Amino acid sequence: MLPLALAGLLLAGCVPAHRRASWAIYPLQRVQPHDGLAVVSQPDGYGLHLWLETDTSQRGTCRPRWLVDPARLFNGNGTAPFSSGVASRAEFFEAVGRADVRRALRRELEALCRARAPRSRWQWLEPPRRAAEVRVERFPLLEEPDLLAPAAEVREQEEALLRGADGAAGPQP
Repeated sequence: MLPLALAGLLLAGCVPAHRRASWAIYPLQRVQPHDGLAVVSQPDGYGLHLWLETDTSQRGTCRPRWLVDPARLFNGNGTAPFSSGVASRAEFFEAVGRADVRRALRRELEALCRARAPRSRWQWLEPPRRAAEVRVERFPLLEEPDLLAPAAEVREQEEALLRGADGAAGPQP
């Protein structure tokens, strides 16, 4: 049994580095320091760009707001990592299942809370680890019908204004 296990370890060690996930974890800023975390979870530097947000809805408390739809990380092992598109929730759940990722998330989110709400108390909440634990956040102000009119309605109003402006100018010589 021991020779078989040793042979398996040797074969696994022979996989080229570009075909293994490095599981590198480092801050990757989006807009301000501590608001993003890169996790290289796939071969060739692919992975997740976790977007970090805070929740200060409870007065005097700052805690994580979990965004479970991460961006796709490219060139994560290179000198200029970037993100584009959306990675899967399954990858998010796999990544936050790792203790090293959760430690990095905690460190970055605490720093983000200190920057955004310095007088608030920091409260750590574990990230969801499966779909059933995801809490959908509702933002009522963003759902108000008067915030954004339907595009077709806006286009009609613009066209009416243009027609009115053309008619008001009168015939051109």
